Amino acid sequence: MTSSAPANDRPMNRILIIIGVLCILAGLGWRWLARIPFGRLPGDIHIVRDGLDLHFPIVTCIVISVVISVLLWFLRR
Repeated sequence: MTSSAPANDRPMNRILIIIGVLCILAGLGWRWLARIPFGRLPGDIHIVRDGLDLHFPIVTCIVISVVISVLLWFLRR
């Protein structure tokens, strides 16, 4: 069978399907994923003052970035 998508669009189709499946799995497992302390890691900045509540999840962003980079590196091999 031939695909209606051009040959250079097939990797993007695969990536979008994988992202969609991961979103569905995250939605189904939200009860357990909510227990992971992302956003409350040591090094995240949380400032509470009168009428002001700021949260800068610096370390959480770094951890997520490293995990995504490693996953993409493995997928490209």
